[in-house]
Amino acid sequence: MPSKDKYDVVGQNEKTVKDLPASNSSNSSGPEDEVKLQQKISLLNGVTVIVGSIIGSGIFVSPKGVLEGAGSVGLSIIVWVGCGLFSMVGAYCYAELGTSITRSGADYAYIFEAFGPFLAFLRLWVECMIVRPCSQAIVAMTFSYYIIEPLFPDCEQPDNAIRLLAAICILLLTFINCADVKWATRVQDIFTYAKVGALILIIITGFVQLGRGEHENFHNPFEHTETNIGKIAMAFYSGLFAYNGWNYLNFVIEELKDPYKNLPKAIWISIIMVMTVYTLANIAYFTTVTRVEILSGSAVAVMFSQRLYGVMWWIMPIFVSLSTFGGVNGILFTTSRLFYVGGREGHMPQVLSYVSVQRLTPMPACIFMGVLSLFYLLSTDMYALINYVGFVNWLAIGMSIVVLLYFRKTRPEMNRPIKVNLFWPILYVCMTVFLVALPFYASPTETTYGVIMICTGIPVYIIFVAWKNKPKSLTNIIDKTTLLLQKVLVIMPEENVISITEELKHDHEHAT
Repeated sequence: MPSKDKYDVVGQNEKTVKDLPASNSSNSSGPEDEVKLQQKISLLNGVTVIVGSIIGSGIFVSPKGVLEGAGSVGLSIIVWVGCGLFSMVGAYCYAELGTSITRSGADYAYIFEAFGPFLAFLRLWVECMIVRPCSQAIVAMTFSYYIIEPLFPDCEQPDNAIRLLAAICILLLTFINCADVKWATRVQDIFTYAKVGALILIIITGFVQLGRGEHENFHNPFEHTETNIGKIAMAFYSGLFAYNGWNYLNFVIEELKDPYKNLPKAIWISIIMVMTVYTLANIAYFTTVTRVEILSGSAVAVMFSQRLYGVMWWIMPIFVSLSTFGGVNGILFTTSRLFYVGGREGHMPQVLSYVSVQRLTPMPACIFMGVLSLFYLLSTDMYALINYVGFVNWLAIGMSIVVLLYFRKTRPEMNRPIKVNLFWPILYVCMTVFLVALPFYASPTETTYGVIMICTGIPVYIIFVAWKNKPKSLTNIIDKTTLLLQKVLVIMPEENVISITEELKHDHEHAT
């Protein structure tokens, strides 16, 4: 792209660029001079990103799936604790990866670094084009369902209203994430407090119930315990779904302040907090809702509130809707960074790696993620789609832990601020192999469709990434589209901004 075009784009907002704080040195540009993602995420923000991403709709609906697989109250509680410990082991390993490879993108960046672009692209393809936007659409619809439930207590909510409200939710959060990183993290903070508040309310109510002697469900806790290893494994699968998101801070590590210290602290604080809250919340459920009742319905938190809060039962659907609203924000915030890194590496359109000159946010990536999520709102069978590729998540995380082992062998001199004992990554990889293989046994048809979806990325990689000598007419269209988006959105590639900013400042000083 000609340099003149780049200057033209900046010229439209010359005042904005020149008003950036000057460096202390005239010969160098400080971090605030560069139009790039800034380190604005504090330790508290990091904790809320992880907690807010983990706690979505899962804890409010997953108890049924865990109980179905476990069979008994006692084993289901053990499964919840076990899932937390398993997630903690994975998070511990990710702390080494995140502080050794300080590039945003998490799984994608680690696989790219170790095994090259092809496998990394397949991970990016499935995660960005299918799993994340589809998950965001589902969580947004869950938000819509719960927030309007008090308006339709005795009848089914209108489908069009649910989808319209979900679209408004996605559009609003897309705007916030485009506008300011601080706004996005503040939303994450506020709604994380709301969702934790909902669970604390459930836990306190559960303790009150225990104090009243409501502990019949714990008299024979292991009655009806399932002995089929396949069903028990599916219980762990349901529980781990509720813990999904513990690795999301690694996706935005370039924006984390002092990542060497704050990444491991945020991970440990978050996982311990979530595991404690999840376990106590499930104990609280069983003080009021019986095993049979949980198995008969999915919205256990609503049953819990209807039984205990009387006319104020609607407070729980509102809390759940706040929880899912924060979950949508967490998915959008982290996934847009995955698009951003993919664009920077040439695995996504390059414009997705550009940064807003005014806002210093990955605006194109945020917009693309929002639009793609809106597209999935049109689907009528999104849950099946997520099931098809559910095992991909564990495959990618398992491969990331394999990267840790691979680099221990091939790069022993690599800087590792955190170095975990090899027992933990080996244990995690063995468990992940089981989680990846399980769906082929439990649901072979859906898993086969998932494999086919992954394979659709192969021709895309060959045509758009590996094929370097594309026709000039095609490259011209791409270049013109990129330039148009630059002018409309006022966005710039990171690597070209430092010299432009310095030259504009020099011209400004000379003029004054």
